[in-house]
Amino acid sequence: MPHLNELPTMLNQHFNWNKARMNCFCAMLLAVLKLRSMNLKEIAMGMSDGTQLDSRYRRVQRFLEQHWINFDLVAMFIMLLFGFIGTSYYLSMDRTNWQWGEKNINILTLAVVYQGAAIPICWILLNKKGNSNTRERIALVKRFIKLFGKANILGVLADREFVGEDWFAWLKEQEIPFHIRIKKNVIAYSATGKAMPVHKLFQFLKAGEKRGILETKMVTGVEVYLTGLRLENGELLIIASAQFCAQAVENYAKRWQIETLFGNLKSRGFNLEDTRVTDRVRMKRLLTVVVIAFCWAHRTGEWQVKNVKPLKIKKHQRPATSIFRCGLDAIRDVLLNSVDPLVLLFKQFLQFLDFNRICNPC
Repeated sequence: MPHLNELPTMLNQHFNWNKARMNCFCAMLLAVLKLRSMNLKEIAMGMSDGTQLDSRYRRVQRFLEQHWINFDLVAMFIMLLFGFIGTSYYLSMDRTNWQWGEKNINILTLAVVYQGAAIPICWILLNKKGNSNTRERIALVKRFIKLFGKANILGVLADREFVGEDWFAWLKEQEIPFHIRIKKNVIAYSATGKAMPVHKLFQFLKAGEKRGILETKMVTGVEVYLTGLRLENGELLIIASAQFCAQAVENYAKRWQIETLFGNLKSRGFNLEDTRVTDRVRMKRLLTVVVIAFCWAHRTGEWQVKNVKPLKIKKHQRPATSIFRCGLDAIRDVLLNSVDPLVLLFKQFLQFLDFNRICNPC
């Protein structure tokens, strides 16, 4: 396909890698899109460059072992790709993890909430099983702030894992808003020092009802505002916020988009768990491939929905397919069925990775 030759040139407008490394990266990227697998042998099989399979497999291994990647440039590329620079956004933080043999792959991710599937910007591989700690969370947010500042952050959204005195205190000190779910048995202290489990503050809520408390409560040693919602199944959803916000529950609900992201990187998209890579450095590099594949597919899906075929809405008012999957299927159709009309369409898809177009949209 003639337009495939444009891909390394477009990406190197931003990354400026040597030719051999960029060609290898692009071949891996296209293989991942075609085969929807992060298994290195499968990736090598999808790199159709005329060389022997063993040779392609060694190229992939060398890329992951030897090629230094500036992850700040990767983050900047993604922010530019989606036009996030200069706009306001919520950040969602979460982990995805699995085990291969005795090795734990544990990825802490910070993503921008966007159109139903959060866009990954920064990630770190945790050298352990289980929850992140305050130091790791702060390091991830600090890296984001160093690159993009904090003026445009509407809030940090996270689930019950992401609580703690030092973490809440740091976010407040940095004047970064947050909406973070807390466990119902966490102890809250009133201004007079009265203590009670937070669920007691919302015990009279009926299903579907929510309540925001106008006075701060001391939770995990930090003053926060609490909002509660009684879910339809009777469970309480309790949100801690830096400032009082009538829409705290609705804002927190956007956190779920990072779960959609992980699903798209894994079973609903690229089957990330297929990889047998367990080394943290190599895994972080491999994630660059799948993240850019995801971003390209999502941007292509946006174009498809706007210009080719709107998403079909089912009776329950949810789309029959996601924007990401719409774009992924369109790219795969081109790569796997290279007939003339599709080749021309592929040039349209390539524009989303054209750094000159991204930086100069007019």
